[in-house]
Amino acid sequence: MTLKFSRELKIHNEHLFYFGTFCFIFSIACIILTQTTTTKVHGINAWYKPFKFAVSIGMYSWTMAWLCHYLHNFNSNLFSCAVILLLGFELIYIAFQASRGEPSHFNFNAPIYTLMYSLMGIAAVLTTIYTAYIGLLFFTQSFPNLPSYYLWAIRLGIIIFVIFSFEGALMSGRASHSVGAINDNSNLFIVGWSKTVGDLRVAHFIGMHALQILPLLSFYIFKNIKTTIFIAVLYGLLATSTLVQALNGKPVIPQEKQQMNKE
Repeated sequence: MTLKFSRELKIHNEHLFYFGTFCFIFSIACIILTQTTTTKVHGINAWYKPFKFAVSIGMYSWTMAWLCHYLHNFNSNLFSCAVILLLGFELIYIAFQASRGEPSHFNFNAPIYTLMYSLMGIAAVLTTIYTAYIGLLFFTQSFPNLPSYYLWAIRLGIIIFVIFSFEGALMSGRASHSVGAINDNSNLFIVGWSKTVGDLRVAHFIGMHALQILPLLSFYIFKNIKTTIFIAVLYGLLATSTLVQALNGKPVIPQEKQQMNKE
């Protein structure tokens, strides 16, 4: 099944297939580097960040390669080039800064760092706007060969993705992903979310991956429009609740529960 999926994905969009594959291979290299190097940024190994971005960008690339195949009169080559240039730039800079032990985000220690951080923000915004445009096409075009429940999962997944992708602006405005500390990284699991204060990355992560989770759940499990919409609403509420929790300075897992798990 995996080989069949890979073959079909390559046929759908060869450029994004290879770019996503490169990202996943690079993520493996980053994990190896977390175990073989000691360079740290904000208290954790510097290579965890490029690892997370590589996986996320790889998943986005493969997902959009699959979804854009359904669109009519859509310039997939232009979209692929935009994704590779914009997100490829982000990944390269994040990895470069990790190799130097310097933060890539919220780094205003030198004019060049400020400029590069601003360019990364522009790249993220442009990618999100392009994705929103694709979401609009899924509302305005007809798809007689797609199950209605699957089509709605795609639409709602893109909407939630766009909303919580722009939630990244909250972090930029605060120059920190933490609420109650400055860029706390407690290394919760592999994601590095804070164990002690609010972490805006939680909602960002949950919301953006609606792009993959909702279509998969709808296509393989629920197979119903009403159920798909209900699950999408619950998913959006989950992401929103973690955002509110973070803004109130509370960690995603309460410290009491963490202490109980240790005992």
